[in-house]
Amino acid sequence: MYQQRAKKSMKQARGTMPAGLCRSAFSGQHPAGRMRHMDVHFEFAPDPGLGKLCLGLTILEGLEWGRGTEVVPELLREEILAAAAAWPPDILEKKKRAVRDMLRNGRYKPAGRAKPSSEYLLSAALEGDFPRVNPFVDAVNLASLKHQLPMSIFDLDKALGGLAGLETRALLCRLGRPGESYVFNAGGQTIDLEDLVCVCGYPEGSEEARPIVNPVRDSMATKLFEGGRSAAIIIYAPASVESDGLDDAMKDLALWCGRACEQVSLAGPLVPSLP
Repeated sequence: MYQQRAKKSMKQARGTMPAGLCRSAFSGQHPAGRMRHMDVHFEFAPDPGLGKLCLGLTILEGLEWGRGTEVVPELLREEILAAAAAWPPDILEKKKRAVRDMLRNGRYKPAGRAKPSSEYLLSAALEGDFPRVNPFVDAVNLASLKHQLPMSIFDLDKALGGLAGLETRALLCRLGRPGESYVFNAGGQTIDLEDLVCVCGYPEGSEEARPIVNPVRDSMATKLFEGGRSAAIIIYAPASVESDGLDDAMKDLALWCGRACEQVSLAGPLVPSLP
């Protein structure tokens, strides 16, 4: 059943990467000594609401938690936080408006508690309360702050657990459907996903793709905790923004996270091919 569904989803609208799809194969030696091979595809649903969107995808394989302090050294962290405080207000406003316009669809309004995560991080930095979670999540939060683009990071094994055993596994970008929601923190709080840009996976027990992350809050079900072996990072960028901004963000993540993982693979910009 899973295999049939995976094959079916690959017929949907594809991105503008070579061969029309972000397709990467990963092989490496995990700490447990078991070789693994993963072929991860990224797809877009044929939805005009995704037309303002451009994504970057970074895959991290063989996470080395014992080297976590090397990912973002303290001096680099302090430099990024200091730079955020020095952003000219007019440039910040321009970036904020572009990201909000990218996400504005139907019933979803990117404001208040539903504003993009990059805005939360900027506020936290300016208030001297920037979060610390774990080395890889911290790297993504700092990259999001530096480039003022919302980003998600999730445990790739959890996200695709429902397709375990298949050579090909897929992530799908679509808008949230009426009534969809998920829990985003340990307290059980939920976020309404209707018309919000979502990336979907196949968590264990799922027979169809379901939302796991978005530019506001990521699902508790696929959060990356210490001990995770592989992760995926999504960068959400407005199609109107020059691709250099997305490329620079991906390069930063590859450099930082690559210090403590066996393999890093990048794909982007990923753009939906719409009718």
